[in-house]
Amino acid sequence: AEDFIEVSSPYVDFVKLGFGTSIVTKNLKEKVKLYKNAGLKVFVGGTLFEAFVIRNKFDDYRRYINDLGLDSAEVSDGSIELAHEKKCEYINTLSKDYTVLSEVGSKEEGVIIHPARWIKMMQSELDAGAFKVIAEARESGNVGIFHKNGSAHSMLIARIVNKIKIENIIWETPQKGQQIYFIKLFGCNVNLGNIGVDDVIPLETLRLGLRGDTFFTFLPDSLKQPV
Repeated sequence: AEDFIEVSSPYVDFVKLGFGTSIVTKNLKEKVKLYKNAGLKVFVGGTLFEAFVIRNKFDDYRRYINDLGLDSAEVSDGSIELAHEKKCEYINTLSKDYTVLSEVGSKEEGVIIHPARWIKMMQSELDAGAFKVIAEARESGNVGIFHKNGSAHSMLIARIVNKIKIENIIWETPQKGQQIYFIKLFGCNVNLGNIGVDDVIPLETLRLGLRGDTFFTFLPDSLKQPV
């Protein structure tokens, strides 16, 4: 954690303790303190939120993240069936004490959600108090906003940004090609999530045009000449 902070903290806003890893991670409170002292917000994965909720232990979840000293929370329903009105209730309740990130989209491969449904859910969750909405892709990058082969659902993405402000969305982009796609589509400051610890610095070079894939993207037109 100390090494990560020293190397990558200037380029990170949120540290996600993915899925249920916080349950089995040692020295977690000490690590959370390190992250927070470095100005980073910390939250546990949405799958852990779902693991508590499906067992009817939402109050235990709130005590758990409070005991860890967290300042943020993720609300998702990618693994369980949860009425959207109830999901928005959870968002509203948590938003009174935490910065809430809500995730939209299924973790199941092949599950198709109509663009209108994506938009309605995103807007409702923002209205309920979510700071940002996360467009689901998983760590594999082959569900949600991406096809099975990892390529982008370009029509879905276009429909979403036509209705939802781009600054209110975090796009999950675990694969390098997906990061390049969104940087070229929406610019160097686009919100990207599900970035691996070892990928933070490489991603920053993509944003700055210091890597071959985006080298010419942010150059002045007068310099965009083959070498």
